[in-house]
Amino acid sequence: MSCISNKKSALDLFEQDWELWFTENGGKRFNAKQLRNWLFVRNEFDPKKFSNLSPKMRESLENDFDWSLPAIDTVLSSTDGSDKILLRMQDGNLAECVLMPSEKRVTLCVSSQIGCRMACTFCQTGKMGLTRHLTAGEILAQIVIANLRLKEKGLTSKVTNIVFMGMGEPLDNYDNVVEACKTMLDPALFGLSKHRVTVSTSGLIPEIMRLGQDLPVALAISLHSADETQRSEMMPVNRKYPLADLKKALLEYPVQTRHGITFEYVMIKGKNDSVLHAKKLVKFLHGLKAKVNLIPLNRHPGNPMEAAETDALRAFQEYLSVRSIPAPVRYSRGQDVSAACGQLASKRQSELDLPPRTVALARRREYLDSKNH
Repeated sequence: MSCISNKKSALDLFEQDWELWFTENGGKRFNAKQLRNWLFVRNEFDPKKFSNLSPKMRESLENDFDWSLPAIDTVLSSTDGSDKILLRMQDGNLAECVLMPSEKRVTLCVSSQIGCRMACTFCQTGKMGLTRHLTAGEILAQIVIANLRLKEKGLTSKVTNIVFMGMGEPLDNYDNVVEACKTMLDPALFGLSKHRVTVSTSGLIPEIMRLGQDLPVALAISLHSADETQRSEMMPVNRKYPLADLKKALLEYPVQTRHGITFEYVMIKGKNDSVLHAKKLVKFLHGLKAKVNLIPLNRHPGNPMEAAETDALRAFQEYLSVRSIPAPVRYSRGQDVSAACGQLASKRQSELDLPPRTVALARRREYLDSKNH
């Protein structure tokens, strides 16, 4: 275990922070843009190689900041071509991202927290509890590492689409997620389209309202039931922010994509997959420009629920389609390495069959052991 640096991570500074640092250290404000280009365009993290900065400035940068990326603990490659990348943060905690290349795009599913406090019943991450938020730099590091991984595999492509659907509730870590997204959208840095950065939430209404004002990104709502009682049972967040209030907020949301707002709906056998549930969903969506992703439940150890059967899935999908609501079925990638929707729990290969709480306790022990050495 490497010793933890007391220096601030260079990845956690943003343009205004660098402008201040350079002006206080004899540089110019434009040096901030040059430095961020080294990090996020050229993926160079050794300040000695920042050739358009003076030798003295490079030495100061090296002395003042920590330039390391999170370490790759494990990469689990799925038979479908996706990679689950387990990252060890500077403090020893683990988080993961999922890299999903396809013909026309390269999607990266990023984490925003280590664990999650939302406790949704069908999600493995929710059973871990929340350890801490990821910093904006730790979120961006996932893209850098994914792009380096693509290069290692001999691919010329880079990440084109970001979905905040990894570990954590993104809007529970609002400021860091927004800062990271601004860098993703910056045409001089990652240059991602606002249509290709999707922030998903279980329904934190005040933060949804803020996001609509602060950031042009695609919004996805983890809905999973349009029945008030049932959603409260499946997703405790609904007790604080009920469906009627959520809908009111979404009607006011400034939509960024031609599909409007995306709704994620995990299809669970005998739970939320009947035509009656589809009717309630259509009623909830009335007045909203919406697309619904139907996701057959991805099982995890200790969860007795099963995916909806094909006939139920088709009947549900048809009910929505006839009413002009796009409802594609999304079969999650990376299911064989615990990388699919609702499966992320920082698992290594030998832990894939363990319940998430068991893994969370093992991670806690590892973390405490690392502090004692």
